[in-house]
Parts: sequence; C-alpha cells; structure tokens
Amino acid sequence: MPLQAVMVVVDNSESSRNGDYAPSRFDAQVDATNILFDTVTQGNPESSVGLMSMGGKGPEVLSTLTTERGKLLEGLHRTKKKISGSSHLATGIQIASLALKHRQNKSQRQRIVVFVCSPVSDDEKSLVSLAKKMKKGNIDIDFILFGDLEDDENQKKLQAFHNVVKGNDNSHFVVIPPSGKLLSDQLLSTPILLGEGAAGGAGGAGAAEGGGDFGGFDFDPSADPELALALRMSMEEENARQAKAAKEEEAAKNKTNLEDIKEEGENQPLLNQQGEASGSGSNGDKKDKDGERMDES
Repeated sequence: MPLQAVMVVVDNSESSRNGDYAPSRFDAQVDATNILFDTVTQGNPESSVGLMSMGGKGPEVLSTLTTERGKLLEGLHRTKKKISGSSHLATGIQIASLALKHRQNKSQRQRIVVFVCSPVSDDEKSLVSLAKKMKKGNIDIDFILFGDLEDDENQKKLQAFHNVVKGNDNSHFVVIPPSGKLLSDQLLSTPILLGEGAAGGAGGAGAAEGGGDFGGFDFDPSADPELALALRMSMEEENARQAKAAKEEEAAKNKTNLEDIKEEGENQPLLNQQGEASGSGSNGDKKDKDGERMDES
C-alpha cells in the first residue's frame, strides 16, 4: 500500500445498537477498524491512522493521526458509551478533511474511510457539492454501507457522492449486507483493503464479491478473506524486492563500466626493464648520442 494518512469515521448513532451484524453494528465497526489499522500500517510503516465519530450530538475527533493502535482502541471504548442520536455525515467528512490537512508528513496521500449504518440526513445536492471539494483537495473517500440497506435513498445519496469523487479510482463504495460472516471478514475481500486488483461487486457498488488479481491464481477472495489479504501483501513485498534488486544490479553495472574506463597511460608500469622510470628510455638514448658526438670531436 502507498504512504497514506487515513481518517476512519465510525457511525455511533442510535442505529449502531442494532444486532443484525454480530455482535452489534458498533462492535462490528470496532473489529473492522482494527483490521483497517493493521492493513494500513503494515502496508507502509510510515502511514498513520486517525479516528472520529459522527453520531451523538455531533462529530468528534477521537484520535489524531497516529501509528499507535492503543489510541484508537481508547477512542472506540469512549465512543461506545456515547451511542445516541443520528449521524452527521457531511460535517463528519469536513472535520476529517481538516484533520488530514494538519498531517505532519505532507507526502502522505489523504484518505477518509466512512462507516455508514444509519439514515443519511444530508440532501444529495449538498453531498455532491462536498464531493467536488474533496476531489479538488485530492482526498480519497471510501464508504462502507452496512446498515439500513432497505432504504434505497441512503445508497442513492452515497452513490451520487462516490460518482463525483471517484475520478482518480482510489475512492471506493462498498455495500455489505448482513450475513453469517463478520463485517471485518467481508471487508477484507473488498477493494478498500485489497486495492484495485479486487473486482467490484453487484450494482457497481463494490460489494464483497468477485475475484481479483492474485498472480495467476484462480482464487476467490471472498472464500478466504484472510488468505486473500496475505497473498496481496506477499505479492506487493515480492514486487518491491524485485524492483530493489533490479536497481542494485543496474547500479553495480554502471560502477563496473566506470572502472573499465582508464586514463591514458594508466597501464604503463612505473619502471621499465632497465629499472629506470617509464618513459626515460628516450632520454637515455639521447645522452648516449650526445656522448658519441663529443668523442668524435
């Protein structure tokens, strides 16, 4: 994975108490946030993850960008006691973007991952306007819709937002229906964690279905999400290793070529066969000729 700064926005509205995703919608987000943190930080040790909530009385930053898992877990623990009200999607995204703006490493790519499990109260027009701002600011937005799927209006609004912001193909919108699997397990087989190699799902929303590019293996990531993630990371490490080896080989080749280039006279020995300095032979011959001329006179 590339170097990135990721703000995770969890939904702690009243709807997150529902138990249609085991053990509850909120606890499912806690587990998924752990997996997301592992994927981001293991993909690049210099990447960082922040956390905020968007339910209750309003959005709240629970942890600024960090590489310490404990800070995120502490924030999630505090938020579990504040489950109430409705979600504030647009405001939450705006605050998350401000948190990213103050990241210490400006070379980190900006990314916001939003969990949505409650009705979206913002109107479509305002969300589309916000999406244009996010796209202009080069901020990737990932939506994970996993609750209130019977409300088509929710998906319609999020899809409209996604259609605007997805210009760079680094933003994703996945819909995960309730099933016997954990939310985190299903999330492992989506493009959000697997990258662009994972195929999109039904309805163009990138649901947790389909195969991916696993180096020629005929493999369905949804069958074993953990294996899919391990394969993906192994392939990325191998590609990085090969690129490094090729670079070192090229550097060694260039160094050899430079060593082969010798200055004029570099091969000439310091002393000739008579034990005199190289190039002195001509001077010796000249002295002999001068001596002969003196004898004749």
